[in-house]
Amino acid sequence: MFKGTGTALITPFNDDLSVDYSSLKKIVRFQVDGGVDALIVLGTTGESPVINDEERKRIITTVQEEVDGKIPVIVGTGTNNTTHVADLNKMAEDLSVDGLLIVNPYYNKGTQKSIAEHFRYISERTSLPIILYNVPSRTGMNILPETAIKIFEDCKNVVAIKEASGNISQIAELIAAKPDSVTVLSGNDDQTLPIMALGGMGVISVFSNPYPDLMKKLTRALLEDNFEEGRKLNNKYNDMMQKLFVEASPSPVKYVMSKLGLCKNVLRLPLSKMTEKNEPVLNAVMKKLS
Repeated sequence: MFKGTGTALITPFNDDLSVDYSSLKKIVRFQVDGGVDALIVLGTTGESPVINDEERKRIITTVQEEVDGKIPVIVGTGTNNTTHVADLNKMAEDLSVDGLLIVNPYYNKGTQKSIAEHFRYISERTSLPIILYNVPSRTGMNILPETAIKIFEDCKNVVAIKEASGNISQIAELIAAKPDSVTVLSGNDDQTLPIMALGGMGVISVFSNPYPDLMKKLTRALLEDNFEEGRKLNNKYNDMMQKLFVEASPSPVKYVMSKLGLCKNVLRLPLSKMTEKNEPVLNAVMKKLS
């Protein structure tokens, strides 16, 4: 669906907690000007669990209008309710998005078999290409390589996987076994280099919200097999990649974005703004990258 840098876009809010569509437009322009290869809307970083369906439609439409076809717009539709995912996919189809990012079911848990059945049900009910999203730290369930391979075999419109298991050995096993037609994308900024060295094709990034041009430089170098430059850039950016998760994301990245004048530092409960004790930590790392 894309290779290189895809930004897991934040959703900006006003002080009254309404969606800040003016800032959203500004952020999208900032991303496109920064050279990113795709925008991923309403994923974890976009605080999707607290976005209602009416807001969802307007957010997607706003992003599409600003992108104006320059890069793919991919929409997160994953929930722990299989039929609701299918409904959200239908909405995305009606809005003519380019693809879907679907996390494995959280909280309900289940088995590897039920995960495969969940994705088969979903894939049979949409024509859009799907990126699986494996993030066991948030969902409580890990999509094992053999399960991912079964999903790829059974669901022809599943074309990629965002791998955020953090387990490089597991990701290496997956890349070695997957069909050539399936793309592996890093789901952790700080693992982009090793995953791409193994054969991954890019990243769905939090870091690229404030630094789209920097993450694009890193993935471009790695796609060109310039690993000397990639290592140099990775070492330069790694501190910020780590600090953006000093608290639950997207609290730290929203703080950074607000300091850059791109949005207000506002989140919807159950998340809240980053604690003041961590502000000097982020400020110091921002200064290094300025």
